[in-house]
Amino acid sequence: MIGLKRIGEMARLMVGQPPYEAYLAHMRQHHPDRAPMGRVEFFRDREEARYGGRNGGKCC
Repeated sequence: MIGLKRIGEMARLMVGQPPYEAYLAHMRQHHPDRAPMGRVEFFRDREEARYGGRNGGKCC
């Protein structure tokens, strides 16, 4: 049976939200000199990248 954590990961990926833990691992491996974004900042950054700041994703 699929665990709740895995279901949450799948749901986030379905809406274009990559896992924060994967981002942290990437930052540790490729950018150890830079401080990673916090979880909320990361979420907002990904939303901005996906929707471009258009009134929270609304077109009008």
